[in-house]
Amino acid sequence: MNPEVVDIESIVAGGDGLARRHERPVVFVPRTAPGERVEVEYVEERRQWARARALRIIEPSPERRLPPCRHYDACGGCQLQHLRYDAQLRAKAGIVADALRRLGGLDVAPPEVVPSSSELEYRNRVTFTLKRTRGGVVAGLHAVEDPRRVIDLDRCPLAEPPIDRAWTTLRASWGSDAERLPPGRELRLTLRASQDGAVGLAIEGGTEGRGDPELLLERVDGLAAIWYLGPGGVVDWQVGPSALPDRWGAHDLLLSGSAFVQVNRAMAAKLEAYVQQQCGEVAELRAVDAYCGFGLRAIELAVAGAQVSAIDSDHHAIAVGRGAAVESAAQLRFIAGAVEDALPQEMPADLVLLNPPRRGVAGVVIDALLGEPPARIIYQSCDPATLARDLSRLAESFELQGCQAFDMFPQTAHVETVVTLAQRPRRKV
Repeated sequence: MNPEVVDIESIVAGGDGLARRHERPVVFVPRTAPGERVEVEYVEERRQWARARALRIIEPSPERRLPPCRHYDACGGCQLQHLRYDAQLRAKAGIVADALRRLGGLDVAPPEVVPSSSELEYRNRVTFTLKRTRGGVVAGLHAVEDPRRVIDLDRCPLAEPPIDRAWTTLRASWGSDAERLPPGRELRLTLRASQDGAVGLAIEGGTEGRGDPELLLERVDGLAAIWYLGPGGVVDWQVGPSALPDRWGAHDLLLSGSAFVQVNRAMAAKLEAYVQQQCGEVAELRAVDAYCGFGLRAIELAVAGAQVSAIDSDHHAIAVGRGAAVESAAQLRFIAGAVEDALPQEMPADLVLLNPPRRGVAGVVIDALLGEPPARIIYQSCDPATLARDLSRLAESFELQGCQAFDMFPQTAHVETVVTLAQRPRRKV
């Protein structure tokens, strides 16, 4: 197909620029900016949409800038480095509003997006892929145009400095064929940094064998622990401590290889403050914290006087949460299990907090919330599309009271959104 010139209207979910063509499907063009005129070639054509590659920026947008990372043109880890930061925030507000309108049927304005304190060096956890090939070891992030290919990276500018230093010295220390890491064609290497700068390395994949983790622990800058994770994130073996001490807000935690916490510490604190403010006065309320992780929100609610059930399927997180909840133990019950199984048994409640994975909330949870509606739901989402879907399913009993977005992941198309729902007044019979 011959090249064509298109005009980019906006940034859509996933970070691509959107262009419309007369009587033809819309086209998505990565690494473009609103207001640009771009010469493109098509790489995929479907009935309702097409995908194209930018060949030449004919008229650049004033929102365009030089990417801060030299790997950006090839690496798929980021999608928006070519946009000024204020433009990234506007794009994310538009992505949230578009999903809520188009998929959720809600008449909403683009929400405010709380900016990150730092555009770069904010990630306390980064996962790299290592491949052993005939040409040698390649380790980094997946390529933007071919996710099967790995772009070799000496550093990632989004990583906190302790992770950056550990990655640099790990690459220099693992040997000519990365023989000091476990054998196998492909490994996933996750580096996570605690607040004091100690770094843990979680390894997944490969074949039987350990390599030489003891030597890596000696040579890699800041590395305090190495964990090898088997199926389900269970630690098969470790060198160094089984978990690293960390502090989140007022709480001391032990982070193992698979433990989940937000990757942006400063933004996580801002988001938590907003959620607590949306909860309001909770004394003597019955609350459920679903997908609670370590249960830090649940602990705060219990300290404030609520009776709380905290549910998560991660048994390690639940165990750590129980250890951190001594002050509020009488007010708080932790449940290790699937939210789909446990939440219906915890209803009715006055307040329900939801923080599901990207796939959103299961139908059985929606049914439980509709069957015995709480006065308020606070729903935190990392995917505007599944958030919108779930809000549309809850609309018969709940109305949207508030919507706030947080830029937890600068330079990427991801955005964290918190919505507050209130039970609709019951109709008089």
